[in-house]
Amino acid sequence: MKKKAAAKHQSKLRDANSAKAGDQSSHKSGAKPQDTSHVKAHLKLHSKTHPKRGGKFQRAKLRQIIFTKAIDRILKGRLTRRHLEQPIAFREIEIAVPNWPRAFDGLRIGHLSDLHWGELMPLNRGIELVERLDSARIDMLACTGDVVDLEWKGCEPLLKAMGEIRASMGRYLVLGNHDHLDDAVEFAAAAAHHKLDVLHESVATRRRAEHDLRVAGIDWNKSPKALRASVEAIAHTRPHLLLTHNPKAFAAASDAGIPLVLAGHTHGGQVALRNKPQKNMALAHRHSSGFYEQGVSRLFVNVGAGAWFPYRRNVPAEIVVLVARRG
Repeated sequence: MKKKAAAKHQSKLRDANSAKAGDQSSHKSGAKPQDTSHVKAHLKLHSKTHPKRGGKFQRAKLRQIIFTKAIDRILKGRLTRRHLEQPIAFREIEIAVPNWPRAFDGLRIGHLSDLHWGELMPLNRGIELVERLDSARIDMLACTGDVVDLEWKGCEPLLKAMGEIRASMGRYLVLGNHDHLDDAVEFAAAAAHHKLDVLHESVATRRRAEHDLRVAGIDWNKSPKALRASVEAIAHTRPHLLLTHNPKAFAAASDAGIPLVLAGHTHGGQVALRNKPQKNMALAHRHSSGFYEQGVSRLFVNVGAGAWFPYRRNVPAEIVVLVARRG
């Protein structure tokens, strides 16, 4: 048994070395989707899902039963109906970034986060949001995780729609904590199959008129220390844009001088004081909603298109187009 375990470990290490080599490759506009085997190799070493559907999945399932299904049943479905009737805001915002590359001034980034596909985000609604971004003439899709709420199987049409967005500068995805609950390995492989570049402590390079734009992405982690290690692992590539589910990576990213960071995860607390979005229920996060500055770095935290609980107050769900300007 020990020999088999050792052999299996060595096999994983070989896969990881191949994955590391793949992480350094450049992706030109119109490039083929990344190799699915690379995605699986990386996540088999680093996934938080093993054993599959472990304690975190069961706790999330219990949370859903108590805070969504049970309460909604008591209220005869009114809570979920009202939640689904709430409009999802579409926002287009210009953001000034001091060290943003001049060649990409005016880049239109479609920022999608925290869809939480499942009972509170029906498939047709998720696809409609993706199509709305597609119609906004974006140059790049940046999805900062939590595409799914619990189980991932069944979300393939949503991934397909995301992979079909017209975005000449790429379609990128980093995984969130909910994407890890079921089977992150297979979910990421499915996303890659549908032409999404799934970034795991890796950097993709896009070129326009002989100028490079480096887009980095790091995987989900709760610990600021682990997030710092992830950022430091890619900092030597000098990325212009960092995608992360957890905004707590911003401290390390600003120390590394990364110009622009996009994040999600917090949902803006889902409940905030009127006209005071920073006064919200995301008490564990200093950066919970909107824009932040630190040194030459800028952070935007998307409050999400979906929800883990069918109630939002003064924190409308959103999809966002960011127009990145040097300045």
